[in-house]
Amino acid sequence: MKASFQSYLLNFKRPSGTSRGVLTQKQSYFLQLRDGAQWGIGECAILRGLSIDDRPDYEDKLAWLCANIDKPIAELMEALIDFPSIRFGLETALASLRSEDPYELFPSDFTRKEAPIPINGLIWMGSPEFMSEQIEQKLDAGFDCIKMKIGAIDFQVELDVLKHIRTRFDANTIELRVDANGAFSPAEALEKLKRLSEYEIHSIEQPIKPKQWEAMAALCAASPLPIALDEELIGLHDPEQQLQMLATIKPQYLIFKPSLLGGFAATDQWITAAANFDIPWWITSALESNIGLNAICQYTFSKRTILPQGLGTGSLYTNNVEAPLVVNSGYIHYSKKGQWNLNVLNLKSL
Repeated sequence: MKASFQSYLLNFKRPSGTSRGVLTQKQSYFLQLRDGAQWGIGECAILRGLSIDDRPDYEDKLAWLCANIDKPIAELMEALIDFPSIRFGLETALASLRSEDPYELFPSDFTRKEAPIPINGLIWMGSPEFMSEQIEQKLDAGFDCIKMKIGAIDFQVELDVLKHIRTRFDANTIELRVDANGAFSPAEALEKLKRLSEYEIHSIEQPIKPKQWEAMAALCAASPLPIALDEELIGLHDPEQQLQMLATIKPQYLIFKPSLLGGFAATDQWITAAANFDIPWWITSALESNIGLNAICQYTFSKRTILPQGLGTGSLYTNNVEAPLVVNSGYIHYSKKGQWNLNVLNLKSL
């Protein structure tokens, strides 16, 4: 088997009104495998500033993987334990290589009958007017679950945006999720959660920074609205530590990002841990291109979860890979009329 990789910069759409300092580009690496006539591709979707493998030797590790691709898979995965996005790319590329269709990694009604997956509509952070405009667009597009990032602008302004939604739609009509990305301090978090709860919020993701187990446990116990852990899971690979964290914090929800957790086997491990405590969960993409997003969508569908998922990020780019993934009326599906086109990647042949 032969392997190679190359880097690609995805360019974000950045409409006027978005906050200063938002990402304009996202770097991903594409791992290609070839075995005779068979080929496969996977995305190593590193997320700068959040992935634990955001480190100077990242490309060196990819080069090592390509040079050692014929080693046993278990050995490779163990050597990549500190590089979860590379593990995700390898796992995806191997599934692609072994499949009759290199784009169909988990055959199901999602890929074969256009069965849809419910997703939330993601709102960019920006001015109040811009955020309100996006919300209107999502509502007009048929979304009944909206996810809004908070913590980047004035908190009262964010509350006003939520209040505006609730004056028009109750919780039975529109589900509201918010994501603080650890923006609140432990001292202020509970009071802010109380104020957010006035607007019938479904849940809040990661209100305080991770690795503060006792503070997060106290918050989950006292919070008037459900708390979902996200960044808290990143870098926690040992099953016993995972169970210990969940037993300590007792969160109401978990959010899984396969490319940040180390792939699908690693996500399966978290799903098993969650089942021990009857904790509901959903899956979210982490700004992958359509290569990685396709793999995550197919995996998610195989889990038969009914909650809205966070899988609507493919439309955020101006130069994404052309794919059959289509978002319509709050769902993502795999269109039989769609086509794959990898030309923008200008991949090297093996």
